[in-house]
Amino acid sequence: MKAAALYSTAGSLLLTTLAAAPAGGTPGTPSAPGTPGTAELRGTAVAVARARAAGIDFGPCSAADVPRTTDGPRCGTVSVPLDYAHPGGKQIKLTVSRAPATQKDPHNSKRKVPRQGALLYNPGGPGASGMYFPLVGTVPEWKRIAAAYDLVGYAPRGVGRSAPLSCEDPKRLFKSPTTSPAHPSEAYKRQRITQAKAYARGCAQRSGSGLRFYNSLNNARDLDVLRAALGEDRLTFMGASYGTYLGALYAAMFPSHVRRMVLDSAVNPDPHRVWYRSNLDQSAAFEERWADFRDWIARHDDVYRLGATPAKVQHAYDTARERLAGKAAGGKVGPGQLQNAFLMAGYYDDFWPSRAAALSKYLHGDPEPLVRLAAPSPETATEAENGRAVYTAVECNDAPWPTDWKVWDRDNTRLARVAPFETWDNAWMNLPCAYWPAPRQQPLDVRTGPGELPPVMVLAAERDAAAPYQGALEMHRRLGGSVLVTERDAGTHGIGGGPNRCVNGHLEAYLLEGRLPARHASCAPRPEPVASGGAADKEARRDALKGKGAGR
Repeated sequence: MKAAALYSTAGSLLLTTLAAAPAGGTPGTPSAPGTPGTAELRGTAVAVARARAAGIDFGPCSAADVPRTTDGPRCGTVSVPLDYAHPGGKQIKLTVSRAPATQKDPHNSKRKVPRQGALLYNPGGPGASGMYFPLVGTVPEWKRIAAAYDLVGYAPRGVGRSAPLSCEDPKRLFKSPTTSPAHPSEAYKRQRITQAKAYARGCAQRSGSGLRFYNSLNNARDLDVLRAALGEDRLTFMGASYGTYLGALYAAMFPSHVRRMVLDSAVNPDPHRVWYRSNLDQSAAFEERWADFRDWIARHDDVYRLGATPAKVQHAYDTARERLAGKAAGGKVGPGQLQNAFLMAGYYDDFWPSRAAALSKYLHGDPEPLVRLAAPSPETATEAENGRAVYTAVECNDAPWPTDWKVWDRDNTRLARVAPFETWDNAWMNLPCAYWPAPRQQPLDVRTGPGELPPVMVLAAERDAAAPYQGALEMHRRLGGSVLVTERDAGTHGIGGGPNRCVNGHLEAYLLEGRLPARHASCAPRPEPVASGGAADKEARRDALKGKGAGR
């Protein structure tokens, strides 16, 4: 699942088994299904050598990439092969942004901080751009890291101006109002099947024969080319959400090229869960997080007047859905738009006050806050459509999916009985993969033994819905020598560089000093959001800068 709606607002918020490689870092000869092929490995070596020789010519950023400021990031491009098996064939250009290390100690202006190289960031998705990431260095929680590292973001293949993918006319994406039945009828299911088939055909027609090359293994190869273009012998990387899977693939494919790696809100790398079963796990976890949100609203009934029990809050939400089905708020916000807005509360509890306030005011006669919060933004349609196209292409290409609708219907019908909040919307998001026109891959079995890889830091919130905690445990188990830092009893998606000082202490100690906690460290949760009657969003600027919200 991808939170496309949140990521599309990032711009406005600103102004989410291989053996060890031999010496030289080239992985060994593939021998198992899902293992990268020899031709691709050779092609990666060719592309890496080219990129190291060419470097990156950084200059002013395009306004389409990063807002232009006198002391802001600089931007450039890096060429990578569309098909790594044919490195001399078609090349695509990835856009890159960089803010040099300030080398200024934020606590002692007279102290010069040694530069440690580049920190490359991927915000997830798949389909999110990290071009804004260098601006996060202005946030207090990131200034120590920004002093030591060049902060580097990029738009992965297919995203933004990096050989962009498209699957439909962007004007169709924000068609509203829409419905969102928790228990769809057979007629509605047939309608969504027709739409999924049309979307899959559109991806092939609008994106051409190169569609198959937009996948996670190529994204990992692109990381190695970016590393070389930046002049780094080893990669320091931070990935959030889907970016953790990307990082895990890189660690398995190029273990000797890793310097330090942070995997924030880790998804489950078990090849049997990529990606069909992972989405079912996600839907179940969103039900639990929706319960957390309803409980919080109920405890603040004096502010929101939506009911003093979670059941009464659910009744209030269902009442709003029924009313919106009869008459869309502002002519634009129906049940589908309401659901999309409240899904964001499953990702980030910073969103809880604004969503609760908007729902309360709507039910008490004032629809305007809900319209402002949930109505589609046509000016972001192109970016959002592009993000969804990349998400779909990468996930559909990465792994086998059930091609029999009866399997989807059986699994999601069963799950929706106990987890109705998001199950079917998640299924419709991914259903084009049942009818995908490009070849499927077998997922790489990510495993590294002790000593094969420098220690990796995995960060996770215990009640994260978008990346259920079991995935972090599996990631920790599969990456030998890794450490896991858990934010207990918390559910925000993406915890590094946030308000939790304990988490940030571990993150800084690792990135700045290479110092690790025990194999499994635990942090108390961040404070709950403060209930407020205002409807204005107070989402953290920090998360917008990092492009969070496109996370899986």
